Amino acid sequence: MAAGYAEPHSRGSVIAFVRRSVLAGLVMASAPSLASAQEAPAQAPTPPAATAPAPAAPAAPAADSAKSDAPAPAAAAPKAEAAAPGHAVIPIVLARQLRDDPLPLSLLDLPPKDLGIAGAKLAITDNNTTGRFMNQEFKLELIEEADPAKLIQDVVQKVDAGAHFIIVDATPDTLLKMADAIKGKEAILINYSAPDDSLREENCRPQILHTAPTRSMLTDALAQYLVWKKWPHWLLVLGPTEQDKLYADALRRSAKRFGAKIVEERTFQYDSGSRRTDGGFEQVQQQIPTFTQKAPDYHVLVVADEGNLFGDYLPYRTWDARPVAGTAGLTAESWHPAIELWGGTQFQNRFKRLADRTMRPIDYNAWLAVRMIGEAASRTKSAEYKDLIGYIKGPNFDVAGFKGVGLSLRNWNGQIREPILVTTPKMLVSVSPQQGFLHQSSELDTLGVDKPETKCQAYTQ
Repeated sequence: MAAGYAEPHSRGSVIAFVRRSVLAGLVMASAPSLASAQEAPAQAPTPPAATAPAPAAPAAPAADSAKSDAPAPAAAAPKAEAAAPGHAVIPIVLARQLRDDPLPLSLLDLPPKDLGIAGAKLAITDNNTTGRFMNQEFKLELIEEADPAKLIQDVVQKVDAGAHFIIVDATPDTLLKMADAIKGKEAILINYSAPDDSLREENCRPQILHTAPTRSMLTDALAQYLVWKKWPHWLLVLGPTEQDKLYADALRRSAKRFGAKIVEERTFQYDSGSRRTDGGFEQVQQQIPTFTQKAPDYHVLVVADEGNLFGDYLPYRTWDARPVAGTAGLTAESWHPAIELWGGTQFQNRFKRLADRTMRPIDYNAWLAVRMIGEAASRTKSAEYKDLIGYIKGPNFDVAGFKGVGLSLRNWNGQIREPILVTTPKMLVSVSPQQGFLHQSSELDTLGVDKPETKCQAYTQ
């Protein structure tokens, strides 16, 4: 016989075995019925619960059975709201003053219509990526006005309606008037476009923060690199506008601060009417060498032309073979579309998918302004204005900015401290602060006005 098989000893034992199996099957088949019978008392309260909506219509008790389904949709709405009791919406207002600025020299430099706006939209997406896990939602509201008074009025209305955070692209005068208009209200302005040092110094306001780097930060970054390269002698060429003069002032300050020397200054007068006409390059090709000849010996020509109206004429056309830096040639910026370091490639690609163009410095500044708010909300796990602004202005605040270090806020004038990129139109050349330029607390504070130098008295410490 095969292993594992046991033959029954008798016919009677087989019959007994079959009877036992049949009885066991009958018992098991009846088990569910018994279980159902035992659970029945526990289900007895169910019918009253099913008719619970009936008291909602006491005026027609006779029709309860007919209307028992009608209240159901109304009753579902409170349940949907209760599903996310802590959901908070944080509105961020982008206030943009429309201006008729002169066209830049190059068609490649024409400003896109969504300049700055696209950066803010990307940051809203980034904020909501984290916010959805914390029941926080960020929304961007856009205000664009050419009339400064109307822009300020619209911002005040938004603040009165409950908006606390306004990121601003406006002239310095408009920005200061806007800050004065919201004084005493629970609101903060974040300037992402104006580089004026006076907004952080003698004209500072405690209700303004700044993500746009100052002119002094930009020229300090450039000066550190030029001094590191041992190019300390500069020929300064500046334009006739007030902005050009302010940038030239910043260059003079940076030269003095880091041991460079401006050997001579020249003002460039230009006629913008014919710069794009046929044959214009021939005139420029003759004009620039003549303008730059007979200068004292220098290493670099530094140019102050914030409107991009003549500076790009200077590279490769000077009388002496010298590099050009400042607002043309080798420049200092908060961002550059060729950055690939520190996760920059992914960041650039996300922006390009959103805006169908490359990111410009003002886009980056606007993105950073919105991200500051999102970072504060995620860190504090709050949507309350006092919690958020307390964290932003506090000693523990920093925000990742794709620059290799956390970006924090200067507690003496509300300016973001950050590395500044030294670039050509197509490539990153260096990042300032440069090696060897030291500071007792943060090397980033070697760029721009340091705390012992500040003239800001209004910013709350």
